[in-house]
Amino acid sequence: MSALAGTMAALVALIAYLVPSPRPQPGPVIISPAPRPPSSESVVTPPTSPEPTPSSEPDTPWSPAPSPVRATPITSSPPAIRPGGCDEATTALASYGRDGGATRGGQAAAAHQTYLDLMSAGLDAQGAVGATISRLAAEFRELNFRLTGMTGGDPNQVITDINTDIAEFRRLCGSG
Repeated sequence: MSALAGTMAALVALIAYLVPSPRPQPGPVIISPAPRPPSSESVVTPPTSPEPTPSSEPDTPWSPAPSPVRATPITSSPPAIRPGGCDEATTALASYGRDGGATRGGQAAAAHQTYLDLMSAGLDAQGAVGATISRLAAEFRELNFRLTGMTGGDPNQVITDINTDIAEFRRLCGSG
């Protein structure tokens, strides 16, 4: 009965995490100096006269005119924006691969932490990406249950499902 209550609580938490939050994304503008025509001389020096002569011009030091600066919009296509949740979920999966450990207890702890991280990553995810992240979170929860003995069954069956969903996740998020 306790495992059923825990599963129901996890299901309710999963639904609460899947509520999307809108985020505006403004377009970037790059400010760059105006292009200069190429010249044969890279250093410009003011004309000097050997003797100062009285003139009607005021005595002010010579300085080159500053180059104008203009704002130009980005003409090339912006870098591809990954769907929400991809970066966080990728980090969670990499952390599991790095911190999985060799003992059953270490693997169970890493699976539990990955489950929590994937639930958090699912907050920004929508559509097929969100569904895949939610499925991965549920599979890591199941892996934790099997490794700790809370439920029976072979953990390798869950690992096979996890590997299949990781391949789908990578396809959806455009990572290799």
